[in-house]
Parts: sequence; C-alpha cells; structure tokens
Amino acid sequence: MPLQKLQFRPGVNREGTIYSNEGGWYDMDHVRFRSGLPEKIGGWQQISNNQYNGICRSIWVWSDADLGTGNLYIGLGTSSNYYIYQGGIYYDITPVVQTDTLTNPFTGNGTTTVTVTDSSYSPSVGDSVYITSSAPVGAAAGWGVDGWGVDSWGGYYGSGVTIAGTYTVTSVISSTQYTIQTSVPVTGTGGGTVTIAYKYPAGLPTYITGNGWGAGPWSRGAWGSAYSTGIGQQLRLWSNDNFGSDLVLAPRGGPIFYWQDSGTVSTPAKYLSYLASQTASGIVDASTFTSGVSSITVSSANAPYIYPFMTITGTHIPAGTQVAYNYVTGSTTVPITNTTTGASSGNYSFSYSGGYVPTETYQVISSEVQEFIIAFGANPYAPGTSSITINGQQASGSTFNPMLVRWSDQANPFQWVPIATNQSGEYALSNGSFIMCARATRQEILVWTDSAIYSMQYIGAPYVWGFQILMDNTSIMSPNASITVNNITYWMGRDRFYMYNGTVQTLPCALKQYVFDDINQDQAYQVFAGANEGFNEIWWFYCSIDGNGGGISNPNTQVDKYVVYNYLDNCWYYGTMARSAWYQTGIVQYPIAADYNGRLNYHENGNDDNSTTTTLPIDAYVQSSDFDIGDGQQFGFVWRILPDINFNSSTCANPSVTMQAIPRQNSGTAYGTADNPQVVSPQSFRNTPAYTVNQFTGQVYTRLRGRQMAFRVESTGQTGVAWQLGAPRIDIRPDGRR
Repeated sequence: MPLQKLQFRPGVNREGTIYSNEGGWYDMDHVRFRSGLPEKIGGWQQISNNQYNGICRSIWVWSDADLGTGNLYIGLGTSSNYYIYQGGIYYDITPVVQTDTLTNPFTGNGTTTVTVTDSSYSPSVGDSVYITSSAPVGAAAGWGVDGWGVDSWGGYYGSGVTIAGTYTVTSVISSTQYTIQTSVPVTGTGGGTVTIAYKYPAGLPTYITGNGWGAGPWSRGAWGSAYSTGIGQQLRLWSNDNFGSDLVLAPRGGPIFYWQDSGTVSTPAKYLSYLASQTASGIVDASTFTSGVSSITVSSANAPYIYPFMTITGTHIPAGTQVAYNYVTGSTTVPITNTTTGASSGNYSFSYSGGYVPTETYQVISSEVQEFIIAFGANPYAPGTSSITINGQQASGSTFNPMLVRWSDQANPFQWVPIATNQSGEYALSNGSFIMCARATRQEILVWTDSAIYSMQYIGAPYVWGFQILMDNTSIMSPNASITVNNITYWMGRDRFYMYNGTVQTLPCALKQYVFDDINQDQAYQVFAGANEGFNEIWWFYCSIDGNGGGISNPNTQVDKYVVYNYLDNCWYYGTMARSAWYQTGIVQYPIAADYNGRLNYHENGNDDNSTTTTLPIDAYVQSSDFDIGDGQQFGFVWRILPDINFNSSTCANPSVTMQAIPRQNSGTAYGTADNPQVVSPQSFRNTPAYTVNQFTGQVYTRLRGRQMAFRVESTGQTGVAWQLGAPRIDIRPDGRR
C-alpha cells in the first residue's frame, strides 16, 4: 500500500468529537499555525530585572523621539499603582491622595508583619503607600537575625529595621491601624519622624460579584446594594487608550488624571494630577496702567495658557476673582478695585482650572483627530448641585450616570461646561444599563454597553457627536476584550466572538463550545485582547475554570489560558499562558505582555521562557484528531514514519522533537501503544511509543495497530528549540477486521 501523507486542516476544532473531526487538529499548547502548518510559538524575554507592584492591567507605549532624545516610554497601570517604565526602571507616578507626618507609628512583634497607626487616614487592602522614616524600629534580636555582634547565648543583636520605601497594605485592623509586610522581622515600636504618602486607592485584583455579606471587604457599601457603581465591585482598570500631546487616563470607576511634563523632558520626571485641578500661571505687566483705569484685559498675547475659569490675583484685584475667557474676543476683562490710584505698578498673575470636570468615570479616551477628551460613564453637567470644590472651582458632583457620554471642548481638555461658543457636551445612551467600554477606530468611536454597540461619529456643531446603534442584543466580555487590527474590530462576547468591518458580524469559531465552557465567568472582567500582527493573530486571554493553566499561584482567579484567531488563515487555536496585559505597537519590535511576577516581557523574542534570570524551555505539542483506513472497517498497521519537519531558528546544538502515532481500538476506548515491542530498529520502543526525531532523521520504525489513530508532535525539556511541521508520511496497511 502506498505511503499515506499526514496533512491536516489548519487550526484546532473542538466543536465535535475527536473522530468526527477527522483530517483536523484536536489538541495543542504553545503552537501556532503559519501558512497552514503548525509550529512552536516564539519565546519571551523580560524587559528589565526590576519589578513593579500589583497586577498590570493596561500597557501603553510611546517615544519622545520628536524631542530629539529618542527615549522609549511604557505606561502601565496595575491593580495598585501607575508606572512609567524608561531605561530599565519602573517610575511610580501614582497620584498621592494624602501625606501624613507621624511619630513612631510602627509596631512589630518579631515577624515581618508590621502594624502602622495613623488616625487621620484609613487605607484599603492592596493600597500602595510610600514611607520615609528617620529612625529604625527597635532592635531585632534572636537566632539568625542579622545585626551587630553576638551575645553569649549565640543569638544576634540587631541595630533595628528602618522601614522606608513603597509598601502594600496587607490588612486593615481598624480605622486607625493597618499592616504592611517587611522583608525582615521587626520587633518593637518606633520609626521616629515618619512621612507616609498614600497613593490613589487601589481596586480589587480580582472581580467579586454579589451584594452584602461576602461581597468584598466586610461592611463595604450599604447592605443590599452593589458597591460604588451599581453594577457590582469591579476590577481597577487603568485606561491607556489615548496619547496625544498629553496623556489623559482614568481608572474604571475613578476620576480623570492628566499626564504632564514636570519641566525635565530628558528624564521621566513626570507626574499625574486631577484633570479638574490643572493650573498654569501667567504674568500680566500692569506697570504702564494709569490712574483711573477700572479694568485690565488679559488675552492670549499675554500667555499661551489662557482657558475658562481663570483666577486672577494682583494688587488691585479682589482675592479669588474668577472670570470667564471670551472666545469671541479672545480675551477676558478683569476689574480693578481701586480706581483712584489705578494700577500704576505691580504684576497680575492668573491661573486656570477645568470647570465641572467629571469626578467619576468608567473610561477616558481621546479623539486625536478632532482633539476631544471623552468620558464614558460620567457625572452630568449640573451647575450649582455640587459641594465639591477643586482649586476654587466647583466640580461636577451630580449623580453618576453609567450610560452618559461627556466630552470636553475641542482642543481644550479643561472646558467641560456646554455653552453656545464651545463644543463640549454630553449624551445619554438608551440601550443598556451601563457602558462597558469604548474604542477609537479610524473613522468612528465604538461604544459598548452591556446589551448593545454604538457608533459615535463627529458631526460638528451644534450636536458635535452623533450616536447610532449598530446592533442590540449583543455583548462584550470585559472592558478590554476588544481589539482593532487593519481597521477591523474584533471582540469576545459573553457566548460568542464578533467582528465589525462596517457591519457587526458573528465570527464563526471552531473552539466556541470549548472556550466558553472553560472560562471562569465570575472573572470575566479579566478577559483582555491583544494583537500579534507579525503572525496575523488576535489573542484573547482568560481565567479558566480548572485554573493553573499557566503555572499561576492563584488558580481560577488569575488569567492562565488564551485563544487565538488567525485572520489570514481563518483558523483558531489555544494554549496556556499566565499574562495580565498585552500590547503591540510599531514603536517596538516585539509585542509586550505583563506576567504575574511584576515583569514586562518582549514576546516572539527567542525560543525560551526568559521571564526571569533563569532560562526555561517552552514545552509545546500538537495532536491530531483520529484518522483511519476507509471508515475503520479494518485495522491499520503502521510500521514506519517518515518525518517532515524543520528546526529553523533553533539556537541549541541538536534540536529534536518526539513524534507519535497513537492507536486506538475503537472511538470509545483509550489510546494504546505498540502491540508488539520486538522491533528491529536503532531505537528501542519496548516501553516508549514516542520516537525522537531531529533534523536528519529519515525514518523511524514502529509497530502500531489500531482501528483509528492520532498523530502527535511534541518538544519538551529542551531550550533553544524551534520547529515547524511539514507533511510527514506513514507506512500503513490493512491488518484484519479484529
């Protein structure tokens, strides 16, 4: 009988049984398809040996090459902090809510758990604090504790432990006490003069559903009502989906922050502060004013930073005087109180801040072409209803509307008050109960609610933005579950995949049942999408029900698996990998992903797992569905395999894989091994049905008998291996009916 070529359809199909999918692939891990052929995926390399705190949820990459420095920056928001990575260092720029100065607030009982006493601020578990102290705490004494000198009993006496740096709140004892963890045991009370900067409160690292008892920290929120937003406690998701001349971002369910330069552009000395309290100062020279002048006109000629709601201060100006900038005349008029003496000398300074900026939002993005800042889910504009004053200005303190879209004036991120002479405004969506997310594409902004998808397009004054429902009775799995590639948007819904290329379509998926039955729906908010355009792939990462698919420490609540759609070959595949965020940009050569060890990694870089200082192999395999002779009316006997595989890009000396033809008596029976191990061959197959194959293996001899069988290729335990399977052949002949 002639040789039988083993050629299978690209992609994995788990919609049927392992036999009904004859001619296809059925199972795999760490393998992709390129030009229809399976190959091992590329490796990953840590960007820096340094680590960040928290679980990274969002990544953004940009370069300041236009300033002539060529520095690469990576912004990453974690469950506890916001960082800027540059030059191997993660710079923590998380906004500080409050800074307290305390005296001897630390207490240790001989363990690494230290109690902090502060009566003026009560953080939450997971919050980040930055501590400086003037004195060590106590004297650490006992066996094995490093210190100065040794006593007569052989125990060490230490000089105490200085607590300084960034720490995470591990527990809250009361409204005045909480605990942190130190690297060495601490005994006694002390710290001297201690300054504690409390960072912006962190969100929960995992999604918790339900109300009342057991829904997050005890007694958090009113009994019988969901916490904060009315739709359950949510992950803290930093929004990085915008970058123009400045970076505007917001944690989900939190205020808007604004990224500014501190004045040193050659270093990452940046900071974040509330958008509603941005200020800038300018000087108006009034030395030429004459007696009797009753006002001063401030125009854009005086300084480039003149915006609405300016606060003017000066010798002849009432304290706290605020005036509105006139868009028509391009100026503002400021009254001078003493008209007798006039303003014969002195300078007048002014500052400005945004007015009625939303104090809470789900997501913020920028429309870069039209130059708007847009908040999805926001406080509506309601003058006179707020008791919140920021920098002398009344903020928008009205009731939060989870279906409201608000936007700033064009090219003016500080102006959120809709008036006839600007283009700021708001619009309440009608289909759904809350906005899940938004994504800017080339021609429009797509907005997902929990039950529909909208198209948001700029139409100019007076309505500014138009909204159209593209499809109702649809869904999206999480705020980060969508991705746009080649102007086509793909996303994962609650029970299917979608694509939008002008019309919304359901994306056929050969793994639909397998994936959605495998997802831990309680952690659906952790699902995120990423693009790997070098291989024409869309990746979705998710938490599986069985957990630990990526070797993670917290099964079921951490992302451990992925599913991939190859839009060029139109096929699907999947695998295991523990990642929490993904980003690809043309600025850097490789996709960037965040792991659960506080590191960013360049993917498709090398062949191995280099996420730490120790190189580890990436085990990979692909296994076919069962095939047979005819319809399996006769047993097949395989006596040799002729491999077809290349090891291009391998970096080890002797790369190899194992190949298996795995027989089965019938569809309902378990896979077996060779039924007669006495085979004359350079290799012994007495106990091993897997055959080692390298670059120059011409054929391997087997003795396999079964009514149906599967084919498997695998590489394990060897670093530096890269491989792509071609079209191997088997020598198979009929061998009876039973």
